[in-house]
Amino acid sequence: MNIKTVMVIGAGQMGGGIAQVCAQAGYNVILNDLKDEFLTRGLSVIEKNMNRAVSKEKMTEEDKNASLGRITRSTDLNDAKNADLVIEAAVENMAIKTKIFETLDQAAPEHAILASNTSSLPITEIAAATKRPEQVIGMHFMNPVPVMKLVEIIRGLATTDEVYQAIEEMTKTLNKAPVEVEDFPGFVSNRILMPMINEAIYTLYEGVASKEAIDDVMKMGMNHPMGPLQLADFIGLDTCLYIMEILHEGFGDSKYRPCPLLRKYVKAGWLGKKTGRGFYIYE
Repeated sequence: MNIKTVMVIGAGQMGGGIAQVCAQAGYNVILNDLKDEFLTRGLSVIEKNMNRAVSKEKMTEEDKNASLGRITRSTDLNDAKNADLVIEAAVENMAIKTKIFETLDQAAPEHAILASNTSSLPITEIAAATKRPEQVIGMHFMNPVPVMKLVEIIRGLATTDEVYQAIEEMTKTLNKAPVEVEDFPGFVSNRILMPMINEAIYTLYEGVASKEAIDDVMKMGMNHPMGPLQLADFIGLDTCLYIMEILHEGFGDSKYRPCPLLRKYVKAGWLGKKTGRGFYIYE
């Protein structure tokens, strides 16, 4: 299948990053969000990222301008009529995602592949909201998208080999490394990462060590670039809690039970870096 135009739903941190790497790889990109102000904010971040790449001589001024010129704005999901591939990067909420996929199924051309950047929700359930489940697939990019190489590609129950192969090849054109994953709660990345973060929070909750000590042990002892509590702050504690709840519900195993301290911080609005306070305080 020949993918030329990619529509990205959501101009936030993930969607903006996906739009950026697609535009830089030569695809025509339709960047969609609910409001024009969200698009303006997202595009300003994309331009800032590209300017940084130009200053580091990783990109020329001409390439930057050409890439930005390949991105068009959209506040209407019906613009999917011009897309060969749609990548949804909306909020991690099943009701919202299924509603988006119902609309996309009506709007997108018959040949179009519908992909979700979900980090934990079942692709099979998302696909069931459409009349083309065989053309629905998961493309879980890592944050920050322009830097991180991995993309988990998740097959739904009905996803065809042809669709999987098309997305695998397209992912390689973005200079990313595709890894095939089956449709289980949390896939691979979050099934392993989130329980580790949750256990680090339990370690703090039980008074085993200070937050700094816990992070230092994992950085200096396990060679992690960032400690688990600091990483949780960067991901967003609300997102961590949501994924742990999906794992707990999906597997029914008490080892995935979210730590009460994580719930307390989320209820307090201490969501991490984005709110200025989580396990650490951010100016």
